[in-house]
Amino acid sequence: MSSHDVQLMRQAVLRFLGSLDTERRAAATAAFGSPERTEWFYLPGPRPGLPLVEMTSKQQELALALLDIGCGLAGSRVARGVIELERVRRHLVTGVDEIDGDRYWFRVFGEPGGSQPWAWRVNGHHLAVHITVVGDSIAVTPSFLGAEPAMVLSGPQRGLRLLAEEEDMGRALLADLAPHQRSTAITSEVAPDDILTRNDPVADPDRIPCGLSYADMSTTSKDLLERLVRRYFDRAPGWYGETCWRHALDAGLDKVTFAWMGSDQRGQGHYYCVAGPTFLLEYDNTQDEANHIHSVWRDLRNDWGVDLLARHYADQH
Repeated sequence: MSSHDVQLMRQAVLRFLGSLDTERRAAATAAFGSPERTEWFYLPGPRPGLPLVEMTSKQQELALALLDIGCGLAGSRVARGVIELERVRRHLVTGVDEIDGDRYWFRVFGEPGGSQPWAWRVNGHHLAVHITVVGDSIAVTPSFLGAEPAMVLSGPQRGLRLLAEEEDMGRALLADLAPHQRSTAITSEVAPDDILTRNDPVADPDRIPCGLSYADMSTTSKDLLERLVRRYFDRAPGWYGETCWRHALDAGLDKVTFAWMGSDQRGQGHYYCVAGPTFLLEYDNTQDEANHIHSVWRDLRNDWGVDLLARHYADQH
């Protein structure tokens, strides 16, 4: 990443903070060393930070613009879609047409205008975006996106599927496998009720099944798996996703595995995970009669910018 790209992100965060009065700014900021920085949730409920519902329309515009910078074109489209889908969910649950504001909390850690590491995040129901900035480099994980309902079944938005590609690509890969490959890839006939790494600050790859390795797949299946991985990497700015892909290639795609749990029939609970030396992906759709998706991307080397921070502090000393 160039210093110009970091500067654009820094300027966007400073514009957002500069739009806030003293009280709102205090709610929106915290020290970089705060333990809260690596505490995250994707269920409903309040978070530390300043929620969209308590911002003016201009402040909301500046806050949401951070998603465009931090998630890239494709990722921002989905992240904004999560917020919009939450409005649909609340309408379906309450029957109320006008919801009373979006409950997604924005938080900036450290000083974006300084020379030390800093970070910003957006957290709320089914949305967790974490960006860490160290010098001219960034880290973008943990990255969580969810959809409830996975498919809207009634109302003006009927037929909307927010995470359709995450589901369809996983299904396409499973369907392409030969019977003996499927028997290895499908590790359980019952899907877990959530992603297995949950909201742990450090993702443990030992918690997920291994399944079938990339090395044991056909050429077509390998291509489908690559496309699936890159779909998750598209939740970041394009240059960053390409960097993550190069890291995956350098570490060896033959070490990447794909596992499926649950049914392969639509409308029934299912789960998959993909893991390699550098990354871990999880997807589940089991709740609400398999109409409720959770999906996450973890960087096994650099969640929360751990690797960047280690180099930074080593250089300082």
